Amino acid sequence: MSAKPTQLRAVRMWLFSVAALIALMVLVGGATRLTESGLSIVEWKPVTGALPPLTEAQWTQAFEGYKTIPQYRELNAGMTLDEFKTIFWWEWSHRLLGRVIGGAYLLPFLYFLWRGVLSGELKRRLWLIFALGALQGAVGWWMVASGLSQRIEVSQYRLATHLALALLIFAAIVWTLRRLTERPSAALPSRLKVTGLLLLVLTFVQLYFGALVAGLRAGRVYNTWPEIDGALIPSVDRLLFETPWWRNLFDNTLTVQFEHRMTAYLLFVLAILHAIDAVRSRAPTAVVSGAWWLVAAITTQATLGILTLLHQVPIDLALTHQAVAIVVLTLAVLQVERLAVRRTELDQPKLIPVGQPG
Repeated sequence: MSAKPTQLRAVRMWLFSVAALIALMVLVGGATRLTESGLSIVEWKPVTGALPPLTEAQWTQAFEGYKTIPQYRELNAGMTLDEFKTIFWWEWSHRLLGRVIGGAYLLPFLYFLWRGVLSGELKRRLWLIFALGALQGAVGWWMVASGLSQRIEVSQYRLATHLALALLIFAAIVWTLRRLTERPSAALPSRLKVTGLLLLVLTFVQLYFGALVAGLRAGRVYNTWPEIDGALIPSVDRLLFETPWWRNLFDNTLTVQFEHRMTAYLLFVLAILHAIDAVRSRAPTAVVSGAWWLVAAITTQATLGILTLLHQVPIDLALTHQAVAIVVLTLAVLQVERLAVRRTELDQPKLIPVGQPG
């Protein structure tokens, strides 16, 4: 038996709302990073931390806590309480939004479970997403903790992990939401499916590199294009001067920015080839249009990346660049889902009528 349309609509609206909140969370996190606000709250209080300071004494206590970390001493010494409040509100809003997302996901999920609306396969996917969300909270504090004792900023490794996990959760929700829409499978060339999947993988790699660029502030150096460090391809001595060599991929600002650029070029070329192949393969209209929309989004994203670099990362351009990155990821996930074969009922998680066992 099929689920009632109202049940299906409710689950879709729930998942869509959570995905939208996660996208907003990523942007607020980007603003928090760009305003150097991420270390303004030096304690992790999952419950009581939901309330901001309410009295002057509480504000003073929070400010005194911030004064104990290296970022204040080396970057913001002499900051006034009002200036501290500005960065505090960014970080507090970021953490509050995380709590809101947790509630917006868990409470409807428990309701749907209680009502017996969700099928077994769908429940398993949604429990996995919930587990990833819980892990994300711990990863967020693990990231913040890296900047509280010996650094004036968080570790770029942990920042990139934090962002990648957020986007993985976002992609999983988008995929699940799309799978709730029934459609027939089409016979398509294997290479089209491979290039679609490769585009998604490269998008995640590019987003990870972008987080490394942000963590190292690598966008504020080598602000020329198409040349970087005076050449289209920097010398090996400049790219790989740290030992062991692999550390350059994560710690060398020149290497990190260069790999971010090269991955962008590769994404652009692969997206065009994928779209041309979709046309030549006479793929369904949705696949062809999805491929060209992906080309358009990647082109826009690359253009914004260049402008952000040339203008040395102004916050408006940087956040727009990040927003379009979320659009690219969404389109890449949707394209892979269109190309995926739905062989069994497990590939099409269905809702079940209220009152039936799940």
